Amino acid sequence: MTELNFASQKAATLETAPTRYVESGDIRFAYRRLGPSAGTPLILLQHFSGNIDAWDPAVVNALAAGRPVIAFDNTGVGRSTGQTPDNVAAMARDAVDFIDALGFSEVDLLGFSLGGCVAQQIAAEHGRLVRKLILVGTAPKGGEEHLLAVLQDAFSQTGAPDPRLPLFFTKSSASQSSGLAFLKRTKVRKDDRDTDGGKAVTDPQAKALITWCATPDPEHAVLRAIRQPTLVASGSHDTMLPASNAYAMFRELSNAQLILYPDSGHGALFQYHEMFVSHVRTFLEAAA
Repeated sequence: MTELNFASQKAATLETAPTRYVESGDIRFAYRRLGPSAGTPLILLQHFSGNIDAWDPAVVNALAAGRPVIAFDNTGVGRSTGQTPDNVAAMARDAVDFIDALGFSEVDLLGFSLGGCVAQQIAAEHGRLVRKLILVGTAPKGGEEHLLAVLQDAFSQTGAPDPRLPLFFTKSSASQSSGLAFLKRTKVRKDDRDTDGGKAVTDPQAKALITWCATPDPEHAVLRAIRQPTLVASGSHDTMLPASNAYAMFRELSNAQLILYPDSGHGALFQYHEMFVSHVRTFLEAAA
């Protein structure tokens, strides 16, 4: 595919940008591109069960004010075709195929939750492709996860307006208020919304995340293969992928910075969206 001229789309937001498609092999990937046409693209790698419209517009739009930002559905997710893989390595290969199909030779990666596992795999295997790496609410290979228990607890709270409220935010009034504001922002787009894949997506993704964390990596081979500057961020009270994972990654990575956000859960980047964007901008704009 020849990359289109997106200069006229500079004002587009996650809520208004058209959903576009690019093919790689047998897979047709859905994506949205925001921001200027020039600069190192920031590729967003989404969480378990999430699609393009599960991203927080407050985060994506603010990041796109100064750089190209691309949100996409990996294989089998949302409007992308194919069968969702059940392992992180295959997800990473598919994401690299998507990046290659857009013609990029160097990108920055922001991986959230399961997307952070995928980002680690890509950065470890493709040193020349990845310039800088941002890992949010995620875990190293062999890390600690409580995915199924946390999901069960969240879906048992029938009074919650959305499972993401107990999944991503703490029980404090401040965190809950931020969570409700986040949910409202994600529902602004009414037309051309992304689609949910149900168990065909969540079952293999759950297996991929659980297997990633259940696979020992005593020598920290993945983390030690990552030489790129890395920003690691986590919520202080993340119940799904605890903050201890963030410190473990920070400790083993050769060039990492660590940020822990107070009174926050798995969705710390959405609760503290202004602060998070500021931290990411500072990190990305700093000399490597």
